[in-house]
Amino acid sequence: MQNLVTRFIKDESGATAIEYGLIAALISVALIAGAKAIGTGLDDKFTKVSKAISGQAVNQGTP
Repeated sequence: MQNLVTRFIKDESGATAIEYGLIAALISVALIAGAKAIGTGLDDKFTKVSKAISGQAVNQGTP
């Protein structure tokens, strides 16, 4: 019985799995934040292009 308890205390496989899970979660959060930032920037660009094509953009300079 004591041998079983000693082995259980020394077993670190569960801790390793938890660490890998935390790393995966942090990477996922970073990817989601990056994708959101890129998506917002792309949305702004497409809106400007759409307005320019449809003639809604304010013309600067000579026509």
